[in-house]
Amino acid sequence: MTETNWQQLQTDVVALLKEARRQVLAKMHQTLTVDEKTSRKDLVTNVDKGNEQFLIGGIRQLDPQAQILGEEGFGDQLTSMAGRVWIVDPIDGTMNFVKQRDNFAMMIGIYQDGVGQLGFIYDVMNDVVYAGGPVVGGVWANDQPLTAPANLALADGLIGMSAPLVIHDVAHTQAIVHASAGMRIYGSAGIEMISIMRGKTLGYISHLKPWDFAAGQVLLNTLGIRTSTIDGQPLNMLSSNLVLVATEQAQRDILRIEEDDVSL
Repeated sequence: MTETNWQQLQTDVVALLKEARRQVLAKMHQTLTVDEKTSRKDLVTNVDKGNEQFLIGGIRQLDPQAQILGEEGFGDQLTSMAGRVWIVDPIDGTMNFVKQRDNFAMMIGIYQDGVGQLGFIYDVMNDVVYAGGPVVGGVWANDQPLTAPANLALADGLIGMSAPLVIHDVAHTQAIVHASAGMRIYGSAGIEMISIMRGKTLGYISHLKPWDFAAGQVLLNTLGIRTSTIDGQPLNMLSSNLVLVATEQAQRDILRIEEDDVSL
């Protein structure tokens, strides 16, 4: 794919995700095979694995020369972001998928030499695909263009959080919550990022792996939302990060709390 038709590629990926949704919904009410990865709160199911294999198979057809990083390990072993790299999360929010059958997403991010080109977050149960990026000039929720969320200060909006970070007060998260209008927890990075795109929350802080933030970073950056480490540095696309996603003003407020070592 030397000359990329990004608009056509976006259309093709949305179609792939739609078929993946159809397959996932067909399996949802069957008996799931659920295994623990790192702990009893870090789950993987047969649906996660099967969906990743399906998505990677489709990506190989669309972009045979690309490298693919998948959460469940069915892609390639990447050591750099050179060339075209697709980053795939087949079921984001697996605990929600297992316990609620709701509030989970599928996510794909496409990068060229480390720069985000297209992102896709599929709110599966609401059947809304958030897709777009700088190469297509915007972000859409299905066919509806999204406008940039209001650039709110931390005090003026709600913030999404990872519960363990707040419980253990990692990186002054209790002070950040105290300085905001309140905390919300959705249990899925994809759903959290949709909330920010929709202007329902102004930020999100969590410890995330590349497949958790790759798609969202492309979409959010296209809409003017900042993504960084908790201390304001660029994210490492091949490793875990303590991720801060926020409006420009809220990011500035949060970094001030980090820099001042504030404890409220």
